[in-house]
Parts: sequence; C-alpha cells; structure tokens
Amino acid sequence: MQNVTRAAFPLTFLLLASCGSSPPPPSAPSVVAVQTIQVKQESISAIVTAGGILYPLHQADISPKISAPVREFYVQRGDHVHRGQLLAVLENEDLAAAVTASEGALDQAQAHYTTVVSTTLPEQIQTAELNLQNAEANLKAQQKLYDSNLWLYQQHALARKMLDQSEVALTSAQSQYLTAKKQLDNLRAAGRSEQLNAAKGQLESARGQHLAAIAQLNYSKLRSPIDGVVADRAVYPGEMASAATPLLTIMDVSKVVVRLHIPQSKAALLKLGDPATIHVPGSPNGVPAKITVLSPALDPNSTTVQIWVEASNPQHNLSPGTSVEVSLIAKVVPDALVVPTAAVLTASSGTTSVMVVKSDSRAYRQSVTTGIEENGKVQIVSGLNAGEEIVAKGAYGLPDGTKIRSEPVSSSSAGDKP
Repeated sequence: MQNVTRAAFPLTFLLLASCGSSPPPPSAPSVVAVQTIQVKQESISAIVTAGGILYPLHQADISPKISAPVREFYVQRGDHVHRGQLLAVLENEDLAAAVTASEGALDQAQAHYTTVVSTTLPEQIQTAELNLQNAEANLKAQQKLYDSNLWLYQQHALARKMLDQSEVALTSAQSQYLTAKKQLDNLRAAGRSEQLNAAKGQLESARGQHLAAIAQLNYSKLRSPIDGVVADRAVYPGEMASAATPLLTIMDVSKVVVRLHIPQSKAALLKLGDPATIHVPGSPNGVPAKITVLSPALDPNSTTVQIWVEASNPQHNLSPGTSVEVSLIAKVVPDALVVPTAAVLTASSGTTSVMVVKSDSRAYRQSVTTGIEENGKVQIVSGLNAGEEIVAKGAYGLPDGTKIRSEPVSSSSAGDKP
C-alpha cells in the first residue's frame, strides 16, 4: 500500500503542477497595419447649420374698418392677386347715400361762398360810404369858402374875424372827412373779412364731411395692398365682417424667408450677404439663399441671435410653414491644410495631435492646432506641412514610435469616422 502511494505521488504532483501553470503571453506584433494619407491643400468652409420655418417675404392680413355683411367676394383661396385689386365688397347702400347727401351740402356751401364773394357791401358799409361822400363835399365847400375869404382879406375887403371863422369851419370839415373815411375803412376790413371767413368755414366743413363720407364708402371696398396669393378667407358672402378682424390673408411667396436662432459664438462668424442653402424635406437638391437680416441684439429669452435667410421662390415650390434645415457658409479658407477628422486625436486636456509617419516607417505623435471643420475634414492651422504622411485610421491608442505598415486610404473614405 505504501508502494502504490509513493509511486502515484510523482504523477499526482506533475498533474497538479501542470494545472497550476499558465502559458506565456503572446508577444506584441512588431508591425501594426494602419491606413495613411498625405496632408493636402484645398478649400474648406465653416458651415453653420440650424433649423427653422419658412415664412412668406410679405404678408397682409386685410381687416375692414367698418362692420357690415359681406356682399360679394371676387377671389378664392389660391388666387393670385395684384396690388390695388378689388377683393371684396361689404354692404354699403347707406354709405353711398351719405356720399350723395354730402355732395348736396357741399354744393350749397360752394354756392353760398360764391354769393358772398360777389355780393355788394352791407347797409352799414353803404351808409359809411354816403357819410364819406357828404364829408368830402362839405370839405370841398369849406375849402373854397376859406380860399375866397383869404383873397378878400388880402384885398382888405373882409374883416379878420370872418377869415378866422372860415378857417375853423375848414378844420372841422377836414376832421369830419377823416373820421368818415376811417369808419368806412374799418367796416370794409372787419365786416367783409367776417363774412368771407364764415362762408369759407361753411365750405370747408361741407368739404370735410363729403370726404369723410367717401372714406366710409371706400372702407366697404377691400383691396389688396401687395402682390401675392390669397392664403385665407375667413367668412362666406352674406356673413358679418367685423371691424379689425382679418377677413382675407394675402401672402407674397415669390420669395421666402427662414428665421433662424443661432448661438452668439457662431453668429459672430456670419455677415449680411453670406451664402446659405435651404434643405427641404423630401427634396434632394438644396435651394440657394443668402443672409438678409442679422439682428444686432441677442434674444433675451434664448440668448441667441436671430438671422433671416431669404431665397427666391419663382415656382412657388417652397410652402410657408414648412420646417427646413439651413446650412450657412460662415467662412471659406481657399488653400487650407486639410486632414480627415478621424486622424485628429484629442486628449482629455483638450490638446489635439496626429500620428506622423516618418522615413523609418514609424508613427510619431505630433501636436497640431485645428481650425474649421467640414464634412469629415478639418483644417490644420499649425503643426503640419503639405505632403506629410499621417495615420488616417488606426491611430487611436497607437503608442508613440510604433512600427507601422502603411496602407493608403482612398479620399472617399478619408473623412469616415473610425
């Protein structure tokens, strides 16, 4: 029994030793296969994308200024209209009658004004004229008497006392003449002016009432203020149209506008006139557009900048109210050093680098400064030169100085994510 135990011990020991040991780790490959690409010089653009809703370039909500039933519509939804075109008429028989009445009142006022202008002076003015004529005749008589007495006195044929009496009478006649003339002038100035002002005031009042009646009648005729398309019609003929309530909506869709809200950091790159592209759902082609409004202030609620992008819509293919995506070209660098986005490694500290392939077929980490990005490509501002070969794919986790085997990557897949 002891012999069996002793004989089995070496075998058991070998089995236990064999189970407790692990195989040696495989050696790391000495050469790593990666895809490489050369640094190129090409144009790259900074593109800002945002979503928005299409609006018409101009829109007019036409509301009547009076409340009355609709007599007739001359347009339907979808009809194209022109500026000044008659769209609808409200019931207006009473307003037309008011215009006729105001025309009669205006004619009467005009006739009265004409009569006042052409009529003779009032009785007071006629009396004043007669008094002036009498005073003038008396003055002439007293003047002749004084001249005669003065000649007689000079001939020593008349006493001094008689000459003095005639001189006093002449002075009195002169005073009466001046008083009568002044009275007539005052009557002519005051009385004539008052009559003319009264007649003119009546005429102007009648003319104003006539214009007001015409305006009220015109309020019953609704015309389009713009060229466009009838987008809405609120009521049917015969229904009541309420003042200040939109009755018709006209949209000018020859051009459309997208109102975007862009973060301030991205809006700082944009300026008026910058090109843009509107992407409509279901349409393979983008619509060219441009920035027409760039708000100088931030929206207090969202702290974003409102931007308007305008596009021509001659075929009316773009419908207001559609949600669209807009691409804004903020900056274009014509001869930039460009590498695939996947080739750029970003450390936890935020620094960026690429793996540069040297002549010894090893990849070395090289710090770079990046710029704008576009469609899987990124601009290298510093750290690389045109023509240098870098690792396009497979650089993540690659130790510095690793021996590599280069496999060039096609330009079509250079921008793909790893």
